[in-house]
Formats: sequence, C-alpha cells, structure tokens
Amino acid sequence: MLSRSEINRSIGIAKRVFKEFGVHLPPFASWSVEEWDQKGSECDEIRHCMLGWDVTDFGSGRFAEIGRTLFTLRNGTARKPGYGKSYAEKYILDPEGQRAPAHFHRGKMEDIINRGGGVICVQLTPLAPDGQRTDQPFSAQMDGQQVELASGEVIELRPGQSVCIPPRTIHQFWGKHGTGYTVSGEVSTVCDDWDDNCFLEPASRFPEIEEDEPRRAYLCNEYPRTR
Repeated sequence: MLSRSEINRSIGIAKRVFKEFGVHLPPFASWSVEEWDQKGSECDEIRHCMLGWDVTDFGSGRFAEIGRTLFTLRNGTARKPGYGKSYAEKYILDPEGQRAPAHFHRGKMEDIINRGGGVICVQLTPLAPDGQRTDQPFSAQMDGQQVELASGEVIELRPGQSVCIPPRTIHQFWGKHGTGYTVSGEVSTVCDDWDDNCFLEPASRFPEIEEDEPRRAYLCNEYPRTR
C-alpha cells in the first residue's frame, strides 16, 4: 500500500527536480484539490485522457524500488468520444534505482528520452512471435540510428539521448546509481493504462492508498466528475 504522504512528497520532489532541469509543466499541474473541485466540463480532456500526476507503487509495497512518479501532458483515448489524438507525452521522475515492473505493451510504441540530470539505464528484451523471450540479438533505434543489441542488454542514455521501444519489447528503465535524479520523457502512441500493459509478474497499475494525510493534488485516476 502506498501512503498519501509519500504521494504528496513525491509530487513535491518531482516539481522541484523538473524545475531544476528546466522541464516546465502546464498550469493544471499546480491546481489544488479545492481548485479542481470547481472545474467544469472545460477540463474533461484532462479527466478522460488521464492527464496530470500519476504516482504508483504497482501494488509492490516497495515504492523506492518499484514505483513511478510521472506527469502526463497529452494523450488520447478510445474510451470517450472526441479525443482523437494518436500520441501521448509524459515526464517521468527517475530516482536512482527506482523502476516500473518489467512489462511490455501490446500496441504502444514509445521513445524514452533523457530530458536532463543523470544517466538512465534501459533494459530491452524482445519477444518472439510465440510470446516467449528470445535470446537472439536484435536491432534498436537510438536517436534515429540503428544499433545492434543483445537480448536483455542494458543501454545508458545521457541527457539528450533516446531509444525507441517497439510493442512487444520487455523493458525497464531507471536512474543509474551515483548519478542523482534524472528526468526522462516518454513520447508515444496513445497510452492505454487499462488494457495495454502486460506485466511479467502480478502488478496493479494504480495503487491502493493509505490516507494518512490530506490529499494535496488529485492523481490522474482520482479526478472529481464534471460539475
């Protein structure tokens, strides 16, 4: 279980680190709960496409190791009509060693970009057509250049560098130990966190929360309904 105090603290750290590295957020990133409670249908795209703050431990109970603090700036959705964007963008706080569980996507293609700070480690393992991991080497695209990688190889991204992760590629990425906080960006096709994440071990995308202190911001799955 993830505590509300840890969520509040992590959002505060993300705001500070993003600002330090010149990564700017839209105004709604700073809206209070009270401000959100007054918003109407003009903000439905934020609600329906799940833009904004997203803090989770994936049900691990080990947020410092298995967790994420991120902000979704733009996205589409097939769940509600009227939001036909075919792309998504996120900023992700990368503390040293913290990562999401190993997973792949059925349909989403994404670029992971080091937007500033330390070094991002990215581990990639492609799936064979039968759905099993393959030990065969494979090609990947880094900054528009083709590179040859071994299955399960860990590559390092320094500020400005990026890698493209195709669908059905198992991946994890994290801040390299000894390099401090890093901000990674994700530019992708539409992100569907309900149906497109395939975790290798049991995991829940959104956390169960212990309400040990007042909520300072709504998470992207917590917005109040339109007034």
